[in-house]
Amino acid sequence: MSDNTSLRPIAVTRSSMAPLDEYVAEIAPLWESRWLTNRGEKHRQLEADLQAYLQSPHASLFTNGHAALECALEALNLPAGGEIITTPFTFASTTHAITRKGFTPVFADIKPTDYTLDPEKIEELITPNTVAIMPVHVYGSLCDTDAIEAIAKKHNLKVIYDAAHAFGVKRQGVSAATFGDVSMFSFHATKVFNTIEGGGLTFTDDELATRLDEWKNFGIASDGQTVFAGGNGKMNEFCAAMGICNLRHIEEEIAKRKHAFEHYVERLGNLDGVKLLEIPDDVEHNYAYFPVVFEDASHTTRDEVAAALAAQDIFARKYFYPLTSDFACYSADFSAQEETPIAHDIAERVLTLPLYAELSDADIDRICNVVISCVNN
Repeated sequence: MSDNTSLRPIAVTRSSMAPLDEYVAEIAPLWESRWLTNRGEKHRQLEADLQAYLQSPHASLFTNGHAALECALEALNLPAGGEIITTPFTFASTTHAITRKGFTPVFADIKPTDYTLDPEKIEELITPNTVAIMPVHVYGSLCDTDAIEAIAKKHNLKVIYDAAHAFGVKRQGVSAATFGDVSMFSFHATKVFNTIEGGGLTFTDDELATRLDEWKNFGIASDGQTVFAGGNGKMNEFCAAMGICNLRHIEEEIAKRKHAFEHYVERLGNLDGVKLLEIPDDVEHNYAYFPVVFEDASHTTRDEVAAALAAQDIFARKYFYPLTSDFACYSADFSAQEETPIAHDIAERVLTLPLYAELSDADIDRICNVVISCVNN
């Protein structure tokens, strides 16, 4: 067997791409039409394809998920300057979208089981200034949508889901795209489904579709009048074409990820002090990530394991770490350790191991051997 120095590096993720000839065939008509952006044929087709796949009456495409999230906050006409209850256990985009649109993030703690926003911690944070709740489906695990919906209805609040991790996920046959007033999906290159770079919103309100189309096109209405100061968030035709191709292969993509996920569980499932993500029986998962939480019984730390993997050219990710509330731009106003202790603890212990469709069993074994060695020694 070759020594470790000859083994190729393993990245934390690897972008999925449809066959080259399939993509070339999809984009070839663009050389004839020269319609490269501004809701062309590919853009319209991908929106229709996503509506069908995600079981949503509306899907609106954007240049990226962050632009989509900011646009949703604007298009919902929330009272200016209000508070939005959210989670600090998320990527920067979630919190930044709130603050960039002039709202104040109010951080609630997470559940220790699936790391999503804890509904029991929401209501105590609601004030007369609260205008919305922005939960996050984490690692493909769905929030307690029923409990959150009940709270929102009771207090007349909008619910905007950050569903960046939840593409294709269903609970009891119901798509993640159908929850809340709006759900945002990221189609970034590293996601289960990608359009190279891109994002989208799903929703049921017919009127919101028109507002979103105006918001992402500088506020220009269908009659040519500019009715407000909108932005530029349109997806181009090449990205839409990649999405059309990748969506054809999404079930195969998820099946391969499931195989990799289950092989990890086979190797690490009985390891003392290592907590793995549990998938409920009623959930159709997308196997987007493989998070591992190292508990005291493991006799090692997340950082030690990450360093040991890196020494073998295996690149895991401390995700999510740090909490967004610990960012320099927010930490002066918030104490994560005191106010969201569960989120703080998980952020200090979690490591997402490499996971993607083309990850081989041999590479997973190589990764697991390092993890097991750290824990056992």
